[in-house]
Amino acid sequence: MLRKVLHSKIHMATVTAALPDYVGSITIDADILDAVGMRVNDAVLVADCRNGNRFETYIFEGERGSGRIEINGAAAHLVEPGDMVIIMHMALMSDEEYASNRPRVALMNADNSVAEVIRYEPGPN
Repeated sequence: MLRKVLHSKIHMATVTAALPDYVGSITIDADILDAVGMRVNDAVLVADCRNGNRFETYIFEGERGSGRIEINGAAAHLVEPGDMVIIMHMALMSDEEYASNRPRVALMNADNSVAEVIRYEPGPN
């Protein structure tokens, strides 16, 4: 059996733009993607810490070093620039894969630079 579990997370990033007229997705600075192992077109769950809105979308790569966290398309109506968001990427894993999974979590600075990358340890099977 496969279970849906956390693969990686970007914790407390600041939304830099909300662009409702843009094709739907979330644009994330390539440096941030590299820090946690997320990829273009990966599905992510985004939680807005200001209003509690949650939505699922997919990743576009943003300019490296830009600090861009842009919410595009219909989901842009759920956030405002300056909102803090948590971006979670899930993966389907077997119990064996889960046992060695240590999700990478980027703790963000206010300017969307990565303050620190930590790892979560797996719980008991």
